[in-house]
Amino acid sequence: MTKKMVALCACPMGLAHTFMAAEAIEVEAKNRGYEYKVETQGSDGVQNKLSRNDIEEADFIIHAIAVTPLEMERFDGKEVYEVGLQEIIKNVSGVFDEIEADLNN
Repeated sequence: MTKKMVALCACPMGLAHTFMAAEAIEVEAKNRGYEYKVETQGSDGVQNKLSRNDIEEADFIIHAIAVTPLEMERFDGKEVYEVGLQEIIKNVSGVFDEIEADLNN
């Protein structure tokens, strides 16, 4: 059974770091065999918006953020792994390792 993950990336300017983090997450998720969807919130607005269904079906959710994202109520009642954009960009495999270890306990 394929695992599913979703992520939301957002920073104040919504330029390079938002998209660098999103790309890092997408590459890592693909390498680990996950189905994935990554929403970005930045200077060009919300892209690839996560639906309620995307969020409900996810085995885990990552928020790689430097600001409070829009529509946070979508995630109410869900466990969200919140990390900094720089941490995702510099050590995405370590973040995924930590999440997977947590989920397997």
